[in-house]
Amino acid sequence: MKSHTIRRWSAIHTWSSLVCTLFLLLLAVTGLPLIFHHELEHLLGDAPTLREMPPGTAHLDLQRLVIEAERHRPGEVMQYFGFDEDEPDGVVAITAATAGTEPNASHTFMLDARTGEALAMPAANGGIMMVLLRLHVDMFAGLPGKLLLAFMGVLFVLAIVSGTVLYAPFMRRLPFAAVRTDKSSRLRWLDLHNLIGIVTLTWALVVGVTGVISALSDLVIAAWRNDTLAAMVAPYRDAPALTERAPATRLLDIAEQAAPGMRADFIAFPGTRFSSEHHYAVFMKGASHLTSHLLTPVLIDARTLQVTAVGERPWYMDAMGLSQPLHFGDYGGRPMQVLWAVLDVLTIVVLISGLYLWWGKQRRTREARA
Repeated sequence: MKSHTIRRWSAIHTWSSLVCTLFLLLLAVTGLPLIFHHELEHLLGDAPTLREMPPGTAHLDLQRLVIEAERHRPGEVMQYFGFDEDEPDGVVAITAATAGTEPNASHTFMLDARTGEALAMPAANGGIMMVLLRLHVDMFAGLPGKLLLAFMGVLFVLAIVSGTVLYAPFMRRLPFAAVRTDKSSRLRWLDLHNLIGIVTLTWALVVGVTGVISALSDLVIAAWRNDTLAAMVAPYRDAPALTERAPATRLLDIAEQAAPGMRADFIAFPGTRFSSEHHYAVFMKGASHLTSHLLTPVLIDARTLQVTAVGERPWYMDAMGLSQPLHFGDYGGRPMQVLWAVLDVLTIVVLISGLYLWWGKQRRTREARA
């Protein structure tokens, strides 16, 4: 590789890394506990615990649960019901002042599906895990914060690619994974920086790309609403406003008949950003570990309970659905969580060592000039 090409790639690597490093340190530090968020929620007492009841106790119908949820939060309306496989006797309820209220202003709690009893979920309403999640997702800055972090993710990917390009000619002079312990402290750190960087290369690329996709989730959802959802509800464009809606009792049965072999992940009530003003939207997922993250919406007329559309999944919604659990290592159970945590810590070392190397180089340059 020619010297001017090396200098160009070195400049790209240096400045892309410097610009994004502090943000990446924030993401790496906050991301580490989020890998184990289920375990930490139980440890901190933020996870709801349902009362002991005889196995097989019947569940209340969905409409009764809607009534109980709105009774628990007077003056608010239902936005979503979510179903958690880890708690089959519980239903996650999300309510807000209006159906269209933005997510950060909603209130989340769990309903015991057998009794309708409401249980607090601190982790979803300002607990320490929610604070960490907001810092990781948007730094409490909403869409501008997400877009800024997406840009930092792009710089991170650029830093990884440029670092790999620089590493290839560098390692022709040394055995692979060599650390020159007999040299200066700076050279030892340089070798460690390069070694850890190349070891974590694939993981860092995966986390960087999936992080960018996740950070753009608001834009992805907006594109889906303006494209796929708009086409699905087009016949209702001139329909009069919905004045009353049918009970939600049979929604799951109707959706399962429309999407055989799938099960419900969540229900979006009329007026929310995942439905229309005239529909319940039941989002169905597959039975395998992979397809459980790919959601198919079944739109049900909120007045007649007739299925009006079963949505096709656009590729960008699939990309978002697959990227979010992969970003936090949710695909492979505890072993993958541990692996993700180790690689996260190694990435923190790479980031800090990169800052150390840059600062040392600047200091030597100033000394030489003096």
